[in-house]
Amino acid sequence: MRKRAQLGLAAALLLSLGLAGSASPTPPTGYISTYVWQSDDPRFGGFSAIEMDDTGTSFVAISDHGAFVKGRVSRDSKLQIIGVTNGVVTRLRGEGPGPLKGDRTDSEGLAVGKDGVSYVSFEGVARVLRYRTIDGPAVNLPVHPDFRKMQINSALEALAIGPDGTLYTLPERSGDMQRPFPVYRFRNGKWDKALTISRTTAFLPVSADIGPDGRFYLLEREFEGFFGFASRLRRFDISDTALSNETLIFVTPVGAHDNLEGMSIWRDSIGNLRATMVSDDNFNVFQRTEIVEYRLPD
Repeated sequence: MRKRAQLGLAAALLLSLGLAGSASPTPPTGYISTYVWQSDDPRFGGFSAIEMDDTGTSFVAISDHGAFVKGRVSRDSKLQIIGVTNGVVTRLRGEGPGPLKGDRTDSEGLAVGKDGVSYVSFEGVARVLRYRTIDGPAVNLPVHPDFRKMQINSALEALAIGPDGTLYTLPERSGDMQRPFPVYRFRNGKWDKALTISRTTAFLPVSADIGPDGRFYLLEREFEGFFGFASRLRRFDISDTALSNETLIFVTPVGAHDNLEGMSIWRDSIGNLRATMVSDDNFNVFQRTEIVEYRLPD
């Protein structure tokens, strides 16, 4: 993808020129740990979404090359990640027995319902697919008319599911710096566009989730060229007519983490809300696949 090639090239130049320096910026309040996730699998990398289970011990991650991988994490006495084991990175299927192909493979968002059904949102051909099991065949959900008009590299980047099975998705770009991001909601078999989220500064949505507290969380990214990436997390109350009571949870300094694109909100064994995030390395040897965790205010 052109966008990812540009991000990867800039990050590579940053590191090769030594502009990053030897010391990493200090992460904001709530930071727990960063684990560098590695694998010899040739399809490993490019992760754009992650979903943790309720115990914080197993996960599913989605690659933006139309693939998924399941894994388990090991934690120490402080509940910090000290190890990751994962299965084989496997291609997502289309409606038939074969894998997704061509411009239909840019998978970006992942949401898993209480019933275990998975939903994946896409750029390229903007749509949402339903998977009864993540390794099984897909079912295409109806398409909102707006989806066909979205930018190829800035379409359905974020996806979340509510406890009642309602889906929420939004594009990476709104079309104008002064225009709010439209939030598309799927319920009762159809999409509506009744909700919006304010667009401020240069941060763009990359992931969404609805936490165990019932609130809507939005992870955003700002790309600062040779200086790297910054991330921002906002939280909203959800009603039938609005996403309201916006709360800024954190903004990371540029370069504190790699290209964080996927996020899962869950509650740990001692009752704290956590955000587990994964970075997209753009399949670039100069970048890293990081699993980053933050403790969130309740």
